[in-house]
Amino acid sequence: MAVSFLSPLHLSSTSLISHRRFTCNALSSQPPPPLTTSAPNSISLNPSLNPNNLESSTSIPSTPLSCALQCPHFQSCSGCTHEYDLHHPSVVDEAVEFFKRYGAPDFTFDSCRLYGWRCRAKLAVRGSSENPLIGLYEEGTHNVVDIPECKAHHPNINAAIELLRKGITKLEVEPYDEDMGTGELRYVQMAVTTHSTSLPFSERYRNGKVQVSLVWNSRSETSSIFEKLNSLANFLWTNGGPRCNIHLIHSVWANFQTSKNNIIFGNRWRHLVGERDFWERVGGIDIYLTPSSFGQANTRAFDSLLYKLHKYVPYGSSVADLYGGAGTIGLSLAVSRKCRSVKCVEINKESKLCFEMTASRLPNSVDSNMSWHHADAAQEPLSWLLGSDVIVVDPPRKGLDDSLLSALQTISSVKRKAVASARYSLSLIVFCILLMNPMHNTYSKGFSQTFSSPSNMKDEKRPWILREKESSVNIQSTTNKSESDVLPQTLIYISCGWDNFKKVLKMFILSNTIALALDYAVIWKKTSKSVSNAIVNV
Repeated sequence: MAVSFLSPLHLSSTSLISHRRFTCNALSSQPPPPLTTSAPNSISLNPSLNPNNLESSTSIPSTPLSCALQCPHFQSCSGCTHEYDLHHPSVVDEAVEFFKRYGAPDFTFDSCRLYGWRCRAKLAVRGSSENPLIGLYEEGTHNVVDIPECKAHHPNINAAIELLRKGITKLEVEPYDEDMGTGELRYVQMAVTTHSTSLPFSERYRNGKVQVSLVWNSRSETSSIFEKLNSLANFLWTNGGPRCNIHLIHSVWANFQTSKNNIIFGNRWRHLVGERDFWERVGGIDIYLTPSSFGQANTRAFDSLLYKLHKYVPYGSSVADLYGGAGTIGLSLAVSRKCRSVKCVEINKESKLCFEMTASRLPNSVDSNMSWHHADAAQEPLSWLLGSDVIVVDPPRKGLDDSLLSALQTISSVKRKAVASARYSLSLIVFCILLMNPMHNTYSKGFSQTFSSPSNMKDEKRPWILREKESSVNIQSTTNKSESDVLPQTLIYISCGWDNFKKVLKMFILSNTIALALDYAVIWKKTSKSVSNAIVNV
């Protein structure tokens, strides 16, 4: 048996260098030495924040400090929870014991690069125009901690934050006052794209461009303070755009939000300057993201995770990608595993455009039934499971919905009955890791009618099903046809937290929904707050 953990140091994942197993000898005890460069118009960047300082590899002998975070903001910032022994956090020992208890003693842990992994950051803006604070809340408070030298951020994010700080001061932009509800700039989102085909692959990460989204304390661009917002956007573009010594800024967007709750973004967006389209390359495909899209913070680790995931999906499979967002995982599988069908289910309607744009860039050789559905995976979950060989779930932090958990267990029960009635060898159970007892599809045909599916409904009246049909996207294969009577045999579970994942996995094991045996992998893709995001698969 083989279980592997892909873990970024500082409890979040990154792949700036090759993965190391139970070692930290590729991590420098200090950040790479700075290169001094100035942007035009006398706007100079702090040398330690220069984006060109990101080195693709630095190797020194391992020392105790080389596996320490060494971030000047650690004591006050709430973003990270571990400072030392990052090559082997304590939760790894807990995970080893957990899997050993359930029959998986062979275990590896892969640690990754310490600095510069985070490619997406949402930061609060507080303080004053003379002394703006741009960072995260102090633990348990709404007091913002300024984090100009965050070790987790891609260096270009830190450089863009410094440039924004200069613009706030020069243009006298007033940061938001949470108590009074006054001020102009509430939050900023920084998103790095490393998609640049004009550069050699080895140089793309360090030369990533930053999409800046300014959350403005206004209902729309018609307000009296819009001119100041426009001036701030032009300042960022003039001093960080393509005509500068360092091309730092990809684009600037505005989001308008006046609510006094904790929701960062409002519903209204406007493109101000720079490129409109934001592309990234992960899992062997180009993906399209809008400022309001959910995107993985660690681009390199997510890319590595997808390539590891591919090998566990048989060629020609039918895949259901639940909580699928823009369909990145499903479409990546459609290309790499030549799936006969892929259906992506996502509750956020804004992801529809991203799916369509991403699908438009897939190779012409892809011949798969691909669909995106605006629906809640927890509503009628069996209708999404039926007809698929492989189920991929990437739920939010709360984990799988109870209705979906129940549906997975129900299908497992039906498959066990099919195995028993066929006098099939029970030893075949061990060949599937995280879902049902595998068997030949002929045994599932007699049981598929147990469940209702949209494909065999007459005069459908349920509003969520009707809305899903109206807003779905369908790309038909020229040769492949989906099989509505297939029952799932493999579940790929991407978890947002170790504790939640452990709870769900234990529930599956105790209810005989799955069997942990033979080959499988657990791949970590951690967040900065905790060891999290495991993938478990056959």
